[in-house]
Amino acid sequence: MAADRTTAVGAGLAIGSGSRRSRVGVRVLLLLGVLVSLFPFYWLVVMASITTQEILRFPPRLVPGTHLLENMRQVVHRIDFFGSLFNTVVVSVAGTVLVLFFDSLAAFAFAKYEFPARKLLFGVLLATYMIPAQLSLVPQFVTMADFGWAGSLKALVIPGAANAFGIFWMRQYAQNSLPDELLDAGRIDGAGFFRLYWQVALPLFRPAPAFLGIFTFIQLWNDYIWPLVVLVNPDRLTLQVALADLNVAYNTDYAVVMAGALMSVIPLIVVFLIGARHFLRDLAAGATKM
Repeated sequence: MAADRTTAVGAGLAIGSGSRRSRVGVRVLLLLGVLVSLFPFYWLVVMASITTQEILRFPPRLVPGTHLLENMRQVVHRIDFFGSLFNTVVVSVAGTVLVLFFDSLAAFAFAKYEFPARKLLFGVLLATYMIPAQLSLVPQFVTMADFGWAGSLKALVIPGAANAFGIFWMRQYAQNSLPDELLDAGRIDGAGFFRLYWQVALPLFRPAPAFLGIFTFIQLWNDYIWPLVVLVNPDRLTLQVALADLNVAYNTDYAVVMAGALMSVIPLIVVFLIGARHFLRDLAAGATKM
């Protein structure tokens, strides 16, 4: 008996030490992943805080310098930074709100309602997602010009008010997180489509709109090709197009370019931190309820 007890205790200690080592190994790998992920941002800060001569020097400088404020001042002086920042905020916020509304509405209908040719329409929707966006630049620009929207921010917001990826993502989430019994109970109480959507569906699959909102906002903020094509009015440039003007042909000040990139990234980091916190909180709450 004593020998068996000793063997069991030894086996337990071996298992505990093994699991402890595995946990330490996982944490070390996660820490390395975090450092690798953060290094590009750190390198951006370093290049934005030194001069172009120091950027081109070998070996490269690995610690931040003292020229960050001066480089940021040059960015504001050379381009209309705050005007383009305002345009970008308007486009990103308005576009994100429209995408969340229309995509969640369509996803709710595709997931929980039966109507003629539902599968066919959803298949066509997914097929449009496979088409490269570059192929639609010319016809989309012609359409915006016919509407008289070329050069205005409406040309950036309205065409992207709904997208196939968002509808597909939220439909998949709604199918698994929204019980049919709740919808049936709402119908018994006299709730219509929009009331079921607003009061029953949305509160249950909030993590899906949270992720889609972060994804859409970042995508609209970083969009460069379509604003470059359609914004023929120089007073309506978005931030990414305006920052491209810092790259002159023969005398590019890379430190100023990096400072402009840093200034454009900071709002995204703030939005991501706020949105990710709500996303993780809602996801954990949904997992607890399930």
